[in-house]
Amino acid sequence: METTSGRRGDTVRESYSARSQEYTDLLGSMTSTHPSDRALVGSWAADLTGPVLDAGCGPGQWTDFLAGCGQAVSGIDLVPEFVERARMQYPSLSFELGSFEALGAATESLGGVLSWYSLIHHSPQDIQTPLAEFARVIRPGGGLLVGFFEAGTPGPFDHAVTTAYRWPVAELSQELVAAGFEVIETHTRTASGTRPHGAITARRQSTR
Repeated sequence: METTSGRRGDTVRESYSARSQEYTDLLGSMTSTHPSDRALVGSWAADLTGPVLDAGCGPGQWTDFLAGCGQAVSGIDLVPEFVERARMQYPSLSFELGSFEALGAATESLGGVLSWYSLIHHSPQDIQTPLAEFARVIRPGGGLLVGFFEAGTPGPFDHAVTTAYRWPVAELSQELVAAGFEVIETHTRTASGTRPHGAITARRQSTR
């Protein structure tokens, strides 16, 4: 029987596939990113030890950025067009097609996971599935960095591609703690003409 998570994944993949070129043109390079986001991801990456996964890598720009920070990094994405583009644009890096709700990485094998706006299509009811998988593959003491749309209350909105969800920092932080992470820092940013931004850095707690 098809699960709700499976239907959501199909919708997300098909929606982004249909608009992959438009998305890549608008957001598929580091020039489209905010300077403070680059600074945050760079400082987070500097503290990691071990392989890093860019979960929901899109066309690969953040994966390449992490490689430039000296990390052994790979990317994974649901959308075939994104993976194909990333492989062409960054041939020295590894990109795989797949869901980060069921990663192929071994348990406690990664030093960190970057999930930059890749959880935005998960509802509050199913957010624990990918978070639990991140917790499984990140070694104790390893890092997780999540970027998301921030709001005063959790809820859906009409994203340009398909339905997405906003999160209050405090509530998403609680979800991370429930999945086995210690929240280290939270960040928010608001600017005219853009949706409020949030980011959380967290550390995988010991499983012992």
